[in-house]
Amino acid sequence: MNSPILRMENIVKTFPGVVANRGVNLEIRRGEIHALLGENGAGKTVLMSILYGLYVPDSGTIYLNGQPITIKSPKDAIAKRIGMVHQHFMLEPTLTVAENIILGQFPSWTILNKQRIGEVHEKIRSLSNQFGLGVDPAARVSRLSVGEQQRVEILKVLYHGADLLILDEPTAVLTPQEASRLLEFLRDLAKKGLTTIFITHKLDEVMQVSDRVTVLRDGQVIGTCETRETNPRALAKMMVGREVLMDLHRKLASPGEPVLAISNLRVRDARGLPVVKGVSFTVRAGEIVGVAGVSGNGQSELALAIAGLIDDVAFDRFQLEGKDVTRRDLRAASHRHSAHIPEDRQKMGMVLPFSVSENFILEEYSSPRFARHGFLRGQAIRSYSQNQVKKFDIKVSDVSEEIANLSGGNQQKVVVARELDRHPGFLLVNQPTRGIDIGATEFVHQQILAQRDGGTGILLISTDLEEIFALSDRILVIFEGEIIGELPSDRSQVEKVGLMMAGKRDPDRE
Repeated sequence: MNSPILRMENIVKTFPGVVANRGVNLEIRRGEIHALLGENGAGKTVLMSILYGLYVPDSGTIYLNGQPITIKSPKDAIAKRIGMVHQHFMLEPTLTVAENIILGQFPSWTILNKQRIGEVHEKIRSLSNQFGLGVDPAARVSRLSVGEQQRVEILKVLYHGADLLILDEPTAVLTPQEASRLLEFLRDLAKKGLTTIFITHKLDEVMQVSDRVTVLRDGQVIGTCETRETNPRALAKMMVGREVLMDLHRKLASPGEPVLAISNLRVRDARGLPVVKGVSFTVRAGEIVGVAGVSGNGQSELALAIAGLIDDVAFDRFQLEGKDVTRRDLRAASHRHSAHIPEDRQKMGMVLPFSVSENFILEEYSSPRFARHGFLRGQAIRSYSQNQVKKFDIKVSDVSEEIANLSGGNQQKVVVARELDRHPGFLLVNQPTRGIDIGATEFVHQQILAQRDGGTGILLISTDLEEIFALSDRILVIFEGEIIGELPSDRSQVEKVGLMMAGKRDPDRE
């Protein structure tokens, strides 16, 4: 058995009103891939932030190679050969790959002459070739795909000589093929002696790539086990403390009349560049149409255009529930006839300083059930909010609590509850389970299917192929702002969908 490279003993970290880590003990063996699992708010991100120097623990000890150490900043962590690739990349888009990798490495008075830059480029190329990352050191980061940017983040960690690598949700933005290559890459790193702590919500990835797995719940370690001795269902139960429905029972769809019909939709971004290029499709009542694609291929702009939240939009035809919509009244029509669960719940789905109850009524605060003669009906709002909290199993101490204090999964449940309560004929759902745990994901998926079975037409946009196949009746694939194909929701098609997500218009000919 390999000796431990890292031990974290009795780690305690508290924030005002919250105990994030309650005496956590974690041991990582040299050269292993160790998966870290837990619900939102379980404490895993805080624990890894302590290891990387973003937080200082209230108490407890960290041992690296058997010696007690103190890590007060990411600079300390890097000096101790600990690197972290964050879920949200830490790259400066206006700089090149090489400039991002050496950012902050040299003193401010250092002159980076042609020779020194050449040496940096050569080292980056060598590492890129050695680990099969395929990164050009001279490329500007703003021109790289999301998958390429992730490879830059990993290369940056390797450049600085990390022995211990922390990866936070590393496959969230990748195609299935890219994700598979990344997992193979991690196994190659392990063979070369690098140790990886792998944070993910995807249990199939845990089973595929990890050697051991530790599960956290409510800030405490529930258990650590050898991956080969467990299974996804057992891990899910450890995470949430109950049995989790792993397979959704989706009835056969019975589509009705079109609730959304779009022809030749075009959208330009703030620079005037086309990001949605002549998209046409239909969504019928009682069906879920999934839009699969790698992040950054026009999905966000497509969703904003349909929701009437972006200005530079043009189309030949746009119908909502059988009514033609002009560009001028798109926003009003979308609000009347549809509901929208946005991809970024905090920026677009809620007002963080507001209470849970205030967020519940954001769309309907002036309706008679919540207001009378221009004044809000406090008791009615509170009673309604309490019923929603109970119905959607939202964990909150009181509906008057600020929504910012809730975990990501519970914030998402508030947004879902509010939008579904509008009983829409058409529902636009963008990345409904991004960043939430398996328990909240199970609940959100069940609610979406219940809406579909009730006759709602749903457009589901997701970068998670498992989610697309679990929920969709038909699948559209988007690449560089175009719909390049439509396929049935058949899991035998997953390889084909993945290739199309990478730009292959006719994968059968590959």
